[in-house]
This record gives sequence, structure tokens and C-alpha cells, in this order.
Amino acid sequence: MKDKLISAIKLIVPLGFGVFLIWLFYDALCEDQKKDLFIAFKKANYFWVVLAMCFGLLSHMSRAWRWRYLLESMGHKVKYWNAYHAVMIGYIINYILPRAGEASRAGVLAQTEKVPFKKGFGSIIAERAVDVGMLGIICGIALLMQFDMIPAFQTKIESFTSGEFGCGNSSAFSILGNVVKYGIIIGFIGIVVISVASQNFRAKVVDFVKGVWEGAISIFKTDKKLLFILHTIIIWVMYVAMFAVVFFSLDSTANLGVNAWLAGFIAGTIGLIIVQGGIGVYPAFVGLIITTYLNPDASGILPDALALGWIIWASQTGMMIILGLISLMVNSKNVKLAKNESASNTSE
Repeated sequence: MKDKLISAIKLIVPLGFGVFLIWLFYDALCEDQKKDLFIAFKKANYFWVVLAMCFGLLSHMSRAWRWRYLLESMGHKVKYWNAYHAVMIGYIINYILPRAGEASRAGVLAQTEKVPFKKGFGSIIAERAVDVGMLGIICGIALLMQFDMIPAFQTKIESFTSGEFGCGNSSAFSILGNVVKYGIIIGFIGIVVISVASQNFRAKVVDFVKGVWEGAISIFKTDKKLLFILHTIIIWVMYVAMFAVVFFSLDSTANLGVNAWLAGFIAGTIGLIIVQGGIGVYPAFVGLIITTYLNPDASGILPDALALGWIIWASQTGMMIILGLISLMVNSKNVKLAKNESASNTSE
């Protein structure tokens, strides 16, 4: 009962927080801005949205290929579609249970390909380290290309966090900002205290680190390093492309260019990190930054900029949920078939 309650809280709290943020951002808009927001949705050219979803699919498929190279270096030659389904299931589990996607991804492959969980999880950690490096490179490029825009970003963010947003109950943003800020500090202190005080906790961490170490260093052992690098580039080019092409769906954002693409992409990524799945936060962060390019003197977030963020987030999230559900069904069927075959072989 206790475990079920904890699982329910883990699901309800992030979703509830996301829904609250959606309401908060929408409520803060003036009536005219709300009308303009829906007008932007109606006038969008959804050809570009579909193209973005295709780029997103390619990035997920490439990620499955890249993962196989790490697993192969540890002696596990897995089928491509089993790796792909594990990746997509990991994405959808992340929406249900925050931060559980990586573990579920390794768990799925342990079922279908008998890859030890710790090795699979370690290889995912190695992937994440590479992806963090790629995100850092993109941030560096964006910074070098538009260093002069930093003051404008700071001004816009300060006005946003101080409550100068739209026409509604915007003062809630300053309260929310303080809650998040101090919540992170208190949470960090709590983790440090628990880590130092609990020998059992430390022992588990050490044991787990040892277990995943082989998977984590698999990136150095693979003999297909060039292909690994190639797929890494493909993944991140597709990430940026699936974000950028949606700009062409609205006349007001079609001509903003590479600088706006990169800055908006980084803002959206930060939104995904802050709240699992980016619900409520992703569109607002993207809208805030894109407003700086459309009209830096505008108060709050312009409707077209906010609509752009919503279109990007909704299309990519919807695609991942649909593909994840398909992968869940296919994988479930594959696991049943594998169990039946194993039982049949045992009886013989």
C-alpha cells in the first residue's frame, strides 16, 4: 500500500505541477492575447509540423542504432527493433514516472535481449554524458553567435520572474520562482545529509557504480567509434532541425533565422530539465526567448511566440507518446512469444 501511494504521488505531483503551470501562463494573458494565441494556432502551416515530427522520428531511430554499438562492445549483439522499442518505451515511461525512463529502457532490453540491467544502464549513462557534451557545444555556438543578445535575454527574464507578464495574476510567477529556487536548495542539502549519514545508502551507491562501470566505459571500447560519432551528430542535427522547421509554420517567426532557432532550442531544453516532459514550462520558455527576437520591448510573451512553443511541444510530445504506446504493445507481444518459446524448449 505504501509503495502504491509513493508511486501515485510521483505521478500526480509532476503532472499536477505541469497542469498548474499551463493554467498560470494562460491565466496571465490578456483577453486579446488569448484570442491571438488561438488565432496563431489556426493560421499555422502544419506541413512544417509534420516535417518536424519526421525529423524527430529519425533522431529516435538513430539513437537506437547508436546504442547498439555500445552494447556490442560488451558482447551483446541486439536486434535493432528491440533496441528501438526500448528507447521509445523509455521516453513514454519518463512521462509517467519522472526519471525512470533510463532504468525502464535498460529493463526492457534485459527482457528481450538478456542484456544485464547494470550493463545496459551503464551504457545509457555513457550516452547521456555524450549528449550533455553536445548540448554544451550547441550552447557555446549559440553564445558565440549572439553574445550581444545576453543583456536583452536578462532583461526579458527579469521582467518575467518579477511578475511583469501579460494581464492576469502574474505576481504568482515571482512566488513560484522563489518556491522553485529554495526548494532546489533545500532538496540538495537533504540529499547531502542523507548521503553522509547513511552507510547503507553509500554502500548501495558504491555497489551500483561498480555494476554500471563496464557499461559506462563501453564508449571507449567500441570499435565503431566513427559510426557512434556520426549517429551522435545525426541525433542532434535532427533535434535542432525538428525545432527549427516549425518556425516556418507561422509567418511572424518564419524569418527569424539561426540565432533564434538555437536560443529557443536551448530555452526549451532547460524547460524539459526543470519539469519532466516540459509540460507548461517548455512553451513558456521558448515563447519568452522568441519574443525577444520578435519584439524585445514587448511586455511578457507575444501570442505567436507562445503558440510556437506550444506547437513544437505538443507535436513532439504527442508523437513520442503514440510511438511509445506502439512500442509498449509490440514489446509486450515479443516478451510473451519469447517466454512461450523458452517454456516450449524447456519442456522438450
